Amino acid sequence: MGQAASYPRPADLHPARGLYNGVETVLDFGDPAGEFAALGSGCGVFRPAWRAKISVTGKDHVRWLHNMVTNNVRDLPVNRGNYNFVLNAQGRILGDIYIFNRGESFLVDTDYTQVEPLLTAMKRFIIMDKVEMAEAPILPLWGFCGPKAEEGMAAAGINAKDMEPLEIRELAVDKLMVMVVRGPENKPGWYEVWVTVPEGDGGFIGGRFGEAKQVGAQALEWWRVAHGIPHYGQDIRDRDLPQETGQTQALNFNKGCYIGQEIVERIRSRGQVHRKFTGFEFEGSLPALGKIEQDGRTLAEITSAVAIPTSSGSRNIGLGYIRREVADAGPQVELAGLKARIVDPPFVI
Repeated sequence: MGQAASYPRPADLHPARGLYNGVETVLDFGDPAGEFAALGSGCGVFRPAWRAKISVTGKDHVRWLHNMVTNNVRDLPVNRGNYNFVLNAQGRILGDIYIFNRGESFLVDTDYTQVEPLLTAMKRFIIMDKVEMAEAPILPLWGFCGPKAEEGMAAAGINAKDMEPLEIRELAVDKLMVMVVRGPENKPGWYEVWVTVPEGDGGFIGGRFGEAKQVGAQALEWWRVAHGIPHYGQDIRDRDLPQETGQTQALNFNKGCYIGQEIVERIRSRGQVHRKFTGFEFEGSLPALGKIEQDGRTLAEITSAVAIPTSSGSRNIGLGYIRREVADAGPQVELAGLKARIVDPPFVI
C-alpha cells in the first residue's frame, strides 16, 4: 500500500504505527498537519524504513547493468547516481531504481517491496556475465526533508553543505561511518543517512536534530503527492510505458541498446504517447482511485488522491493520467461529475 491512512488525531496521543509501502513505520506523531508544515517551511526528520539496497558486483557489472536499465550508468562518476527504469521487452516498467557508482560496484536504491521482484526479473539475464546481485546490508537510518534540512543535519554533526543531487558523501559522525545521500532534483531539500551497522552498534546521533520536527509517513505522503513524485506500484505500474509517466530524467536516448529500448525509441520517433502523467486539483470531495470513462473510452485515471492541510484550509489534490486531447482542451475538466483542474506538478502549496 503506497498511501498512509489519512485521519485527524489529537496531538497528545502516542505515535500511530501502520504499513507504508509495505513496511511498518510511524504514520504520524500526533500532529500530521504540523509535520507536513515542517516539511514545507523547516526541517522534518524521519526513518525511511521502506527503502532497501541491492549491490551489483563482478567483473562485468558495469557493462551488464548499463544494458539493463534506461539511463547511462556506465559514465557515472564515483559516488554519483541517477534515476532509472527497468523494462521488459515490451517496454513496460518493471520497477524504478536509483543507481549509484561506488567504484568497484553499483549500489541500487529502491523500495523494499521492489527488491525481490527486481532481483528475480534481472537475474534471468545474467547468463555468461560475471555479475552478482544481492540485497545489500545497508540501513537507511535517517531522512531529512525541508528548506532547513541542512541546518537540522548540522545540529546532528552531519555536513551536507554544497552536495549535488544524487551525490553520496562519506562522513564519520560520532565515530560511526555514514553515507549521506542528497535526493534528486525533483525532491528539493531531501537527504538520507545510510549506515552499514545497526544504530545501537555505533553509538550514533541519538536524535540531536536541533529544531527539526519528527514526521511520519502521512506527512511524507502528502509531500510526495504535492511534489508530483510517482510511486511505483501505485502511480507507475507494469502496464505503463516510460514516456507516459513524464519521468524523462530516467531516460537516456544516446546510450545504445537495453531491454525495452526499441519501444522507447519508437515512441520518441513518433513524438508522443496518448496519455500523460499529471496532477489534479479537485473541487469538493476526493475522487475514488481508478479509471474515469466516458462513451466507452478512458479519459483519465486517478492513481493518488489526498486532502492536504494548508493555512487556508484543506486542498484536495491528486496524481494520475489524462488523455492528451482532454488536457489540450484546457485546464478545467469534469471527470465523472467531479470538477477538477489539471496542474503540472509540483503544486504551489
